[in-house]
Order: sequence, then C-alpha cells, then structure tokens
Amino acid sequence: MGYKPGDDIAARMAEVVGDGPRILAIPDEGIGAEERAIVDEVRAAAGAGPAIEIPDYMRTMLKNPGVFRAQMNIGTAIFQGTLPKRERELAVLRVGWLCGAPYEWGEHVDIAKRYGVTAEEVERATAGSAAPGWSEHDRAILKGVEELLDNKALSQETWDTLAKTWNEAQMLEFPVMVGMYVTTAFVQNSVRNRLAEDNPGLSYR
Repeated sequence: MGYKPGDDIAARMAEVVGDGPRILAIPDEGIGAEERAIVDEVRAAAGAGPAIEIPDYMRTMLKNPGVFRAQMNIGTAIFQGTLPKRERELAVLRVGWLCGAPYEWGEHVDIAKRYGVTAEEVERATAGSAAPGWSEHDRAILKGVEELLDNKALSQETWDTLAKTWNEAQMLEFPVMVGMYVTTAFVQNSVRNRLAEDNPGLSYR
C-alpha cells in the first residue's frame, strides 16, 4: 500500500522520524575544516550564513564522505543554477510533500518563504497542481513534479507550458533538481533524521 500524500501527518512523522535516527550523526565538534567549508559553501548558495552548528543530515552523510561531497556539489549547482529560486522552491515543496518527507518539507518551507513563496502558497502546494489560484507556469511546475514522480517523464503539455518561459538549460535542470530532492527525501526518511527544534515537519506552513 505505502504512503499516500494526505495520509495522517502524525502517523507519517512517527514512521519516518520515529524514536530516533538509525544512523547517528557525527558530533559537530568532530567535523573537520574541509567538510565545514563545503557545508558553508552550500549554505551561502542558499542565502544563509556560515553554520554555527552543522545540521544533523549533513553530519550523518559525512559518514560516507564521497557521497556527501558529490551531493553537496550537486546541491550547490542547483542552488546557483538557472531556475528562478521561487520556482525551484515551489517544486521542492511539492517533492517534499509527495514523498512525505518531514525534514525536507520543514526546511524548505523556510527557504521558500525567503524567496517569495507565501504561506498561502505553501498550503496550496500540499494540494499541488489541482489547486485553484496558480498561474499557468506555476501550475506546470507542480504538475511536472507530479508527473516525474508518477510517470517518470514530463507530458508534452507540461513540457510545452514550461518551455514558454524556460530555456533549454532550465528544462534540463528541472528533472535533475527534482531527482536530487527525491533522493534526499529517500535518505532522510530512511535514516529517520531527527528534526531541528524549529522544524515542525509536515505540519509546517
């Protein structure tokens, strides 16, 4: 059966946050200067300052340094990429919601608001492309996420709508970006990363 978007939030939180992480994060004081520099580079790309304390997810991924560096590199490329930041964050919210990913959803509610997504749009993103009120382009972004997760391909209609506004580089970047955040959700949900104190998870608006 599996998770379906809109399932009971408390039950989903219990499933993928649970009683604690399956892999313990490296203590903050155990992170070296090189790894901290990579983290700060990613944070700068997202519009944030140097990390006072490195998030649990990053300190967990550092237990596989090669994958960590690769993931941080693609994360930096996406954050500094060609897609408008507000539009990217609408897509990430839809990914986080469809994946039932409390960590990803909660962190990106804050990031999305930083780039102009309103609280009303955050709520509307839970309903996705079917919700009234979206512009044609925004609706296509959300529909594109839904199609990629469901059918693993963009429909011709969605492609044509996005291509009215986006260039070829952006059209290439979009499915890469969606795939990256799906991967992140898979890891965070499976490892059961604990949430930061200011991240209420899937209930966050």
